[in-house]
Amino acid sequence: MSVLTTEPDAVPGGEEPPDTGERHRLTAVTGLAALSLDAMASVAYGPEAIVLVLAGAGARGLGFTLPVTLAIAALLAVLVASYRQVIAAFPDGGGAYAVARAHLGARTGLVAAASLVLDYVLNVAVAVTAGVAALTSAFPGLYGDRLWLCLAVLALITGVNLRGIVESARAFIVPTAVFVGAIFVLIAVGLFRDHPVSTASAAGHASVVADNATTVGTLLLLKAFASGCAALTGVEAIANAVPSFRVPRTRRAQRAEIALGAVLGLMLIGLSVLIGRFHLQPVAGVTVLAQLADAALGHNAAFYVIQFATMILLALSANTSFGGLPVLLKLLARDDHAPHVFALKADRQVHRHGVLALAVVSAALLVFSGGDTNTLVPMFAIGVFVGFTIAQIGMVRHWRAERGRGWRGKALLNGGGALLTGVAAVVVTASKFTEGAWLIVLALPALVAAFEAVRRAYGRIDERLGLGLLPRAPHRERSLVIVPVSALSRLTSEALTAAASLGDEVRAVSVCAPDPEDRVRARAFARSWRDWDPGVELVLLTPERHGLGRPIAAYVRAVAAAERGTRVTVLIPEAEPERLWQRLLQNQRGAVVAHAVRRETDAVICRLRFRL
Repeated sequence: MSVLTTEPDAVPGGEEPPDTGERHRLTAVTGLAALSLDAMASVAYGPEAIVLVLAGAGARGLGFTLPVTLAIAALLAVLVASYRQVIAAFPDGGGAYAVARAHLGARTGLVAAASLVLDYVLNVAVAVTAGVAALTSAFPGLYGDRLWLCLAVLALITGVNLRGIVESARAFIVPTAVFVGAIFVLIAVGLFRDHPVSTASAAGHASVVADNATTVGTLLLLKAFASGCAALTGVEAIANAVPSFRVPRTRRAQRAEIALGAVLGLMLIGLSVLIGRFHLQPVAGVTVLAQLADAALGHNAAFYVIQFATMILLALSANTSFGGLPVLLKLLARDDHAPHVFALKADRQVHRHGVLALAVVSAALLVFSGGDTNTLVPMFAIGVFVGFTIAQIGMVRHWRAERGRGWRGKALLNGGGALLTGVAAVVVTASKFTEGAWLIVLALPALVAAFEAVRRAYGRIDERLGLGLLPRAPHRERSLVIVPVSALSRLTSEALTAAASLGDEVRAVSVCAPDPEDRVRARAFARSWRDWDPGVELVLLTPERHGLGRPIAAYVRAVAAAERGTRVTVLIPEAEPERLWQRLLQNQRGAVVAHAVRRETDAVICRLRFRL
């Protein structure tokens, strides 16, 4: 037997080879735009989280803003270096999940996956509510409609991502560039100021700095460090979505990761320097970033540009989750820990089911919170710290197993990072436990249990199907095709013709209801059948009760029991109208019969579509 094969590049006529989907993947620049929005937008609340904690120790505490930020920037450098190695070691994506599964066992891998799933979902909800909160701060009249605004923004982002990850990246390049450029302009101008140009935004607002508080303890610094680490959320997104990049995927993803770390680190350090330079004190109702823009640029058009850019980027930073979570769900589905539908990919390289699942769960969270950011923030970032810690520990095991050049230094780097992120996870969980973090403590093991339940279900299915074993040789069995009919028509003729082509024997079945008029109609139908004489036996079923699907299913069961060794097929003829709206006019008899036969018998079901 000969086999004809055609190489992909051997296209007749010198035409270009078919599209392999690479044009629907990310470059380093578009990858930075699509997957770094979460991390970039975190500069709007990361420095503020540090300042709010240190304000509890008064002006003396605020003096530690820069040292704490430098510690966070150092941890950022460790994480970027680590995830750069994760990208190289695990080019199929998955980040912490892939690392943990390979080096720490399946159960730990599921913990990492669960933490990432929770973080991605919460990131969408927090990002959308924070962006809408910025909008309603500028336009207070919209405050009562904030939930509907949140759902509208979520629908917009979901629609863009269903178009493809490249399309979403292109759509977000401009707002990302405007935001990053505005922040660097703010920092550059602020460094040349000796004092604030304006304090109009903070005027009339109460300070939250504690009075007569001078003690700055280790616990306070740890809490400030842990709170500020919220700025690190999203650092792992690029490592999770490596398959979304163009070839060479590893190199492009590594470049995007390094660029993300450099830009984020410079923005965090620059803003903290300005906080100290202007002796900024947090006030109620005004963000720290707004005060910095006011102090450096003045209360003018530039101030509003930064506020507007911050609002847009916060809302759009949910796109990071839409880039990373579908890839993670694909890997979980590949390992039988999530429904296999999440592994399906549409055109434009979109994991559509993952995108839609994320949108639905996020919408439920938005409804639960009423569109209020403060309800969600206490639960945010805990999951990502768990994922960070597991990934770092896994990379330590990776270096010990590889024992390549300089492995001890790399292992020490990852070990130190694991210690820092582990401490941050414990401190954040303990300090925010009563504010909503307890939900994450419960949700994390529940999600792991769900993953394992899915795996056991697939295991039982595999066992019943005998996957991995050689099945017995196929053989021919006698075939009986049963065709439900109700009247003589072209549809009936087409159905019997198709049935005769499928089976050795064909039987037509018609259900006669117990009402007298139905009995009369059934006898008339039987006479017409005899006159037509299609060469197929007609069986009249006369149940005691009304129904269509159950009598046919009962007949199929009886036939299968009486004629063992016969393959029974039920062919259900259905007319398909020319226009979609006309389907509403149908009686859905075919669907009723199919449902009953499928639920109560093992017969094969065929649905014959007769297009009108």
